Amino acid sequence: MAEQLSPLLPGIVAPDFTLPRSSYAAVSLTDFRGRRVILVFYPADWEPVSQEQLTLYQHHLAAFGRLGAVLLAVSIDQHRCHRAFARATGIAYPLLADAHPQGAVSRAYGAYDDQAGASARALFVLDEYGIIRWSYTGPAAINPGVGGILTALEAVVGEEADV
Repeated sequence: MAEQLSPLLPGIVAPDFTLPRSSYAAVSLTDFRGRRVILVFYPADWEPVSQEQLTLYQHHLAAFGRLGAVLLAVSIDQHRCHRAFARATGIAYPLLADAHPQGAVSRAYGAYDDQAGASARALFVLDEYGIIRWSYTGPAAINPGVGGILTALEAVVGEEADV
């Protein structure tokens, strides 16, 4: 259950990873060094709360971009499932397959629910250096929305402006 998870805390360097986006393309976290990154771990593509959450994030991509952030979403679904889901929902950002070995990246972030056998609902905001600046893990049945993400990104932008 989500309350038993131990997500990585702010101040820690985010573990690097390379995950498939499709059968011919992979995405590495290091590809985004120099940019802020929002990492979204979610249980499954077609699960109703995940669908609501991920389509909400699609509608806020421009706001994330204005704050210098890219969005990466991770679940244990295969890339073929991600492709069908993205087409059906209009999602344009990368959906990454944490399938082999199942949940390895989710586990590295403390965002794998062993009881469910899937990624938990967890969010991480990383700065340009790959440092976790904010993390959140919540119940699988609740959409965490965008408020926490936007607040965390605005704080990072504000800190940089003060330097």
